[in-house]
Amino acid sequence: MNQKEVLSLQSMPAASASYGRPPCRFINREFFIVTYESDPAAIRQAVPEPLEPDGSNTVSYEWIKMPDSSGLGSYEESGIVIPCTFHGEPCNFVAQMYLDNAPAILGGREIWGFPKKWAKPRLRVEETETLTGTLHYNNVLVAMGTMPFKYHILDAEETAKSIAKTQVNLKLIPDVDGTPKIAQLAAYNLENITVKGAWSGPARLSLVPHVNAPVADLPVKAYVGGKHFIADLTLPYARVIHDYLQ
Repeated sequence: MNQKEVLSLQSMPAASASYGRPPCRFINREFFIVTYESDPAAIRQAVPEPLEPDGSNTVSYEWIKMPDSSGLGSYEESGIVIPCTFHGEPCNFVAQMYLDNAPAILGGREIWGFPKKWAKPRLRVEETETLTGTLHYNNVLVAMGTMPFKYHILDAEETAKSIAKTQVNLKLIPDVDGTPKIAQLAAYNLENITVKGAWSGPARLSLVPHVNAPVADLPVKAYVGGKHFIADLTLPYARVIHDYLQ
């Protein structure tokens, strides 16, 4: 390979790219989100400056099922999102993510800075009427959320607006000597959103302390509610909104 060919490669390994080129199109992407009140000090510790927690003291715990994602395949995901502001603009900080798909982990970390680790999330309707999300890390259950199945219909337009809200990741990649090579806040907005169904209802969430999947570090103080929706959408490339090395 010459230099031009090297620079045209999508990703390592050179012989076989680990993931496809964005943008990534998701079909029938299913979300289950439990929003709850947590400890303000724990929230502040989890949010990197210059982001600021939005003052609601809330956290959203999410399960996402992605059966059809271009360039990435079929997989499920779970994690924590914290509502914040960046210079006054509302945004969500993606604090933790756990999933069972190597292309999504590799591409997510290398391009967008998603905080992805390997684990086993599952989203399903348990028995007859309970939407149930679970997260196992190293075969240990660390999170479980439940919600009645499709209780109250949500407005599709408002749901699409919430999906399109600015999301922010802390992207950290070291240089070959271990010093920081990339230290950024990377932002993106999901696009081309078609909501196929959206529902709300009461929800419950159980978080188990685990050193390698510290979801319980943001403890549940009170429940706000649950949301369940299905949508088609596109994940574009991100943009840098803050560079810690400059």
